[in-house]
Amino acid sequence: MTTSLNNTWGWIKKIPPVYPVFFIIFIVLGFLNPVKYQSMNGIMTFLRTAAPLAVLAVGEMFVLASGGFDLTVGAIVTFVVLVSSKLLANDPSNALPAILIMLGIGIVIGLLNGLIVSYLKVPSFITTLGMMLLVRGSALYYVGGAPQGYLTDNWRAFGRNYFENVPVFERVPYALLILIGLAILSHFLFNRTNYGKQILAIGDNVRASQLSGVRVRLVRVLTFIFCALMAIIGGILIGGYGGVNVTIGEGLEMQSIAACVVGGVLLGGGKGSVPNVIFGAFTLQAIVNLLNMLGLPKPYTDVVQGLIIIVAVAYVGLSSQKKQ
Repeated sequence: MTTSLNNTWGWIKKIPPVYPVFFIIFIVLGFLNPVKYQSMNGIMTFLRTAAPLAVLAVGEMFVLASGGFDLTVGAIVTFVVLVSSKLLANDPSNALPAILIMLGIGIVIGLLNGLIVSYLKVPSFITTLGMMLLVRGSALYYVGGAPQGYLTDNWRAFGRNYFENVPVFERVPYALLILIGLAILSHFLFNRTNYGKQILAIGDNVRASQLSGVRVRLVRVLTFIFCALMAIIGGILIGGYGGVNVTIGEGLEMQSIAACVVGGVLLGGGKGSVPNVIFGAFTLQAIVNLLNMLGLPKPYTDVVQGLIIIVAVAYVGLSSQKKQ
């Protein structure tokens, strides 16, 4: 009996904290607003809202796990929404070309970040801080400082629409299915390929990775490109329900990093998990919803987000020290 209890307790301790924390917060939301959070329709609405942040966080995780930072995520979202609204010219037939252009620009942004960090040896924090200002400034310059046009319905469908009359789930948001597809792809890349193993190796020890034959520069460049592409997709989803405004991407870089930290990612690199990071994003979104439900102003949300990062970093750091 004692052995069985010990085994059960040992299994429970292996569960990442992000899962019980998320479910506890969600249960609280359900008690405070049962109509919204105890119905399948309400749960699907929550997941639709949280999916874009989860997409951004997964892309950010790849960079963090390699030992870097990418602060361009929020600026890329702003760029996608503002520039696309003008490119579309209120014509639905322009949606596909605009999306392809955005993906191409995402590759260029990620490539520049990766090349500057890898070949010019500029720290990723400084590189992406500068790129963040460049990308956001370029978007504002292109639209003349104010939104022009709107995002067409076929563009917004990715982040706003649902598959209706789905058995059990009632309706399933497009954004959730996109997140699931990207999560499967990302999990495979991160856990089942040499590329993913090399990301962790670089984050753990760059010098040892170089000596073992890892093409560190190439891996870092690919990682920044991947993060930028995920930010482009996240921007498309956010544009689906967030509308067009110049502040739409502000703060998302810190929220995506916070989601990663809550999901157990080491800021120094060498550790990461796609499912954990996704639930980190869900947890962060649940906390924001809870604070909004309590009627607290945005500054309180920022304070709580900062505390979450500090506590999560401290917890992950202490856990790593104990394992060592």
